Amino acid sequence: MKKLFFFFLLSFCAPFAFLTAQQVDELLSDELVRGLYELPDVVFVKADRQGDYGTVYELRVKQPIDHKDESKGYFYQRVFLTHVGFDKPMVICTEGYMRPSNRLYELTEMLGANQLDVEHRYFGVSLPHHAQPETQEYWQYLNLEQETADLHHVRSLLGKLYRGHWLSTGISKGGETTIYYRYFYPDDVAVSVPYVAPLTQAYEDPRIYAFLDTMGSEECRRKILAYQKYMLKNRDQVLPRLKWYAKGGGNKFTYLSLEQAFEYAVLEYPFSLWQMGFGCEAVPEGLKKQPIDELTAHLMEVADLSFWDDEHLELFGPHYYQAATEMGYYGYETKNFKGLLKALPLSPNPHAAFVPYKLDVKRDFSLAKDAFKWVRENGNRFIYIYGEIDTWTSAGVPPSDQVDALWIYVKGADHRKARIRYMSEEQKKAVKEALTRWLSEKN
Repeated sequence: MKKLFFFFLLSFCAPFAFLTAQQVDELLSDELVRGLYELPDVVFVKADRQGDYGTVYELRVKQPIDHKDESKGYFYQRVFLTHVGFDKPMVICTEGYMRPSNRLYELTEMLGANQLDVEHRYFGVSLPHHAQPETQEYWQYLNLEQETADLHHVRSLLGKLYRGHWLSTGISKGGETTIYYRYFYPDDVAVSVPYVAPLTQAYEDPRIYAFLDTMGSEECRRKILAYQKYMLKNRDQVLPRLKWYAKGGGNKFTYLSLEQAFEYAVLEYPFSLWQMGFGCEAVPEGLKKQPIDELTAHLMEVADLSFWDDEHLELFGPHYYQAATEMGYYGYETKNFKGLLKALPLSPNPHAAFVPYKLDVKRDFSLAKDAFKWVRENGNRFIYIYGEIDTWTSAGVPPSDQVDALWIYVKGADHRKARIRYMSEEQKKAVKEALTRWLSEKN
């Protein structure tokens, strides 16, 4: 009855904890329930179904805070299992952030597969409690080696039940996690499919600047710069409007001031313009004739101020910590804004600076460089899916003829539309053929 005791302690499956012995026996007659029940380090509860695809269970997997020294303690990681059949493939989805509810990935449905959607450590409810969050001691185990060890432990446990082909996939930072997972554990899965995944190489990856300096026409880039400068020059009119915007949205700014957040939004504008697919046609023209209310609303639509408020920076603090310490990120070119930035320094201005509690951190991007070299020389059976106009594509894994891998660039797609369903028929065919070939080779 150890598992039932865990259910009760976690307030995770209280109804199950109070079932009679006969009712428990009836539940355990189900092959999946019995299999999960017998796994060590796993507690579970049946979750609400989304649509008609499979049976969904929410798991809590016991993970060491430090996989190299289990005396440091444990935490429970949230994982969603979608079960369709023990004889079907398994897709493990490597989230980069929190995962509060189950979602199906298109790769899962395409293959008729089972799915494990794994919340990232230090996000959502997958939190350690070994130290105070405002200390370095708390954050030291948030790194790529530990997070991929979490995935390997999940893979090892559920691999006892699902012995078919395993694949991994993830989107954006989750796609980056997919790449690192394969780097550390190359034999855990047969195929990896990262979507829109950067593999940044530095505190401020310069490839992003090159993208922004060449994306769109010269006239387009002039329009973007003119809009940015106009907003900074007219801050006296913009900032009072942003105060009302923040008040209406319940946004608080203490980590950054409102004026700092405004300047970050202006600097972010071209990055988001392409990432989210707005394009040149969205950039305002005839600025002096445009109402400042409309120009401000446009800035908030493209580079929402709430991205820099206290709630967001706290929620995504683990991401910024990893970006600052070992994953790298991007900054802003500020050479064109001399005399216009009043609240921010000209350099450096990377998002990676937003570490929790403004802790001093050590930067070491050697792992990022090693992984970049590895995928280009040894990263076989990868399908990289990128959007043609997505800013993050510039920081992705470039094609290499040294590996058996597939690169797909979805025409006209931004960060949200670089998906199999938006591919051309020829690209869809290439994806299916690669999957079929690689999975047959792993038999």
